Amino acid sequence: MSVQNKTSRTKLDMTQGSIMKLIVLFAIPMVIGNILQQLYSTADTFIIGNFCGPTSIAAVGTSSQPVEVFMCLFMGIGAGTTILVSIATGANNQERLGRIVRTAVTFVYIISVPMMLLGILATPYILKFMQVPEDTWDLAVMYIRIVFLGLLGNMGYNMNAGILRGLGDSAASLVFLIISTVTNIVLDTFFIAILRMDVAGAALATIIAMYFSWIASILYIKKKYPDLPFTVLPHGMDRDMLKEILRTGLPLGFNNSLYTVGHIMLQSLINTQGSSFMAGASVGGKIMGVASIAITSFSAAMSTFAGQNLGAENYRRLRKGGRIVPIYSGLITGSLGFLMYTFARPLVGLFTDDPQTITYALLCISLQLPFQWCYCVLNTILNLSNGIGNVKFSTTVNLLMLWAVRIPSAFLIGHFYDGHYVTFGVSISFMFGMVAALTFYHSKRWKEILRLAGEEEVSASAAAKT
Repeated sequence: MSVQNKTSRTKLDMTQGSIMKLIVLFAIPMVIGNILQQLYSTADTFIIGNFCGPTSIAAVGTSSQPVEVFMCLFMGIGAGTTILVSIATGANNQERLGRIVRTAVTFVYIISVPMMLLGILATPYILKFMQVPEDTWDLAVMYIRIVFLGLLGNMGYNMNAGILRGLGDSAASLVFLIISTVTNIVLDTFFIAILRMDVAGAALATIIAMYFSWIASILYIKKKYPDLPFTVLPHGMDRDMLKEILRTGLPLGFNNSLYTVGHIMLQSLINTQGSSFMAGASVGGKIMGVASIAITSFSAAMSTFAGQNLGAENYRRLRKGGRIVPIYSGLITGSLGFLMYTFARPLVGLFTDDPQTITYALLCISLQLPFQWCYCVLNTILNLSNGIGNVKFSTTVNLLMLWAVRIPSAFLIGHFYDGHYVTFGVSISFMFGMVAALTFYHSKRWKEILRLAGEEEVSASAAAKT
């Protein structure tokens, strides 16, 4: 029995049926999952803010960026795996699908252990570059080093989730995130509120929850996809397939890593304003994260939709989806942003009662939240480009958006105006990025899709007449 037939209830075939209905069905579990991820990350901030204080909040807030530097390269490779899986699924090529999965599992083990050791050793140097204040230094070093111990679980889970998204199964990741979130919150409460372990407890809760989620994803794939050659431990490496995964994923990972390095540079500008502003920016980021839950969901749906329809050579459907999905995703994100902006003050108050931290959090929210819909539109278009194999376009747009716009504008704002307004550089880059992303519809690759869609229409019309 094929994988596709065995799991028709959990997989979505994006090559037929109402486009937006399928996109929404694919995105809903991911939206809920993103809410849980926000809850997952906000649990640390909420509990630390109520049981530890602003300095601990600042330490956790500034510590996420160094870990992302290491994770983003791998997550780009995972996204490349998703694209290859979705194309193989659309083409119903089970042999190729098996080669992709076996190679992906082996690659997780090969890359995660060296990255974990490198991350632990590099932590002080990264924090020094970020200009972390002295009162936050020890807590930040401790938090990051503990979190790096969970890198294998983090990478394993993300790779498995990517494989499932490529298959069209976005609902499974929701179950894993529920397990992870509940575990994290329970352990956060135990380690921080009861044992008073401060940021070390938050980090320990995070890595335990991530390993639980990874184990759950392994058990799920083994049970639901018995014909898929998925192994728990490394079992064979297809060099040709590894080259394809890296050829597709490395540009995305390189892009993500440089993007995160840019975040670190922006965070270093934030850190120069002191621990109160750091804490405010961290709390504001949690609020804005809730408003952006639709962004990654629709983007992932767009990538899978594009890959499956490209594999199935369904170019008319690909053309239609490429036009309407970015519009709907932007409207949904804009609506969520307006809602979060309206209730920003009471929401910020849930994290801290420090007046200075609250003031800075509300400032960051007012500078960024009204422009997040621009990021949603641009990110959906870039994932359309990725899904049809044009990863160079998204890499170029992201690099320009970050290095030509965001960092320079933030630096200029901080140097010539007021350092507390540096986060407006993010909003400027969102607006620029959306305009740049729209040029994709004039690219050679998209014109080729339009040409193939036109030929498909002519063939369908001729067949209907006969």
